[in-house]
Amino acid sequence: MRVFVTGATGFVGTAVVRELLGAGHQVLGLARTDRGAAVLSTIGADVHRGDLEDLDSLRRGAKETDGTIHCAFIHDFSKFAENGQIDKRAIEAMGDVLVGTNKPFIVTSGTGLIAPGVVITEDMRREASAHVPRVSEQAGLAYAPRGVRAMAIRLPQVHGGEGKAGLITYLLESARAKGAAALVGDGSERWAAAHRLDVARLYRLALEKGTTDGIYHAVGDEGVPMLQVMEVIGRALNVPVVSIKKEEAGDYYGPLAMFAGLDMPASSTLTQQRLGWKPTEIGLIADIGQPGYFAS
Repeated sequence: MRVFVTGATGFVGTAVVRELLGAGHQVLGLARTDRGAAVLSTIGADVHRGDLEDLDSLRRGAKETDGTIHCAFIHDFSKFAENGQIDKRAIEAMGDVLVGTNKPFIVTSGTGLIAPGVVITEDMRREASAHVPRVSEQAGLAYAPRGVRAMAIRLPQVHGGEGKAGLITYLLESARAKGAAALVGDGSERWAAAHRLDVARLYRLALEKGTTDGIYHAVGDEGVPMLQVMEVIGRALNVPVVSIKKEEAGDYYGPLAMFAGLDMPASSTLTQQRLGWKPTEIGLIADIGQPGYFAS
């Protein structure tokens, strides 16, 4: 299968591209820069120049291939609402050219901010909310009744090298800037996590075996206590771990304050049953706790 991948040069996207190529698929990867194009060429993918706001380029990429995996998103949380609309327009541009083709179309969502405080499952639908401006899941799955094998993969905190671990990377930068690793309350809230190699394998399996309107969870660790995460950050930066009140989160976390103190565990039981996927890579704390992880 020839697959169009957006975000193909990103942290998750490059792993997805390598996984697809390793399984015998061809990849047409979206590249915004010359450097990104060179990376894709080096690993064996075809290059498609463009970006999330070049809608004609997105339409061509989706139309000319056998399936589309949308991994790209602009991770600037100071412009979360604006970037959510850019993402929505990109999904609609690709989805519109796929109507009636029954081609697979996988969009990327998240396990968080669905129903805080409970273990999120694949059968729980994400409702529209003014507090969550990213609507990739709703926009993508809207094409399921229109002759598209539309699916959504929900990501937790994704780790696995390059000094990155989802939102945890931003928490580390805050700790470095503030001189302390701060958690809200006692840090008992849980965040789900997964290794990016496990995540990449799930994208491939969804492409090959996923069903229309399917929602899949790329979850390895169902819920890691934030206290453990902040203890790792504190050791990595040699800064103290401190507790702050919820009302102080805005000053410390900045644009990420909406996530502060939220309990966001998630399960992948149904995904494992439905796609035969099983996470096998190292867990979050063991991975990011390795000496020098955040220095890479």
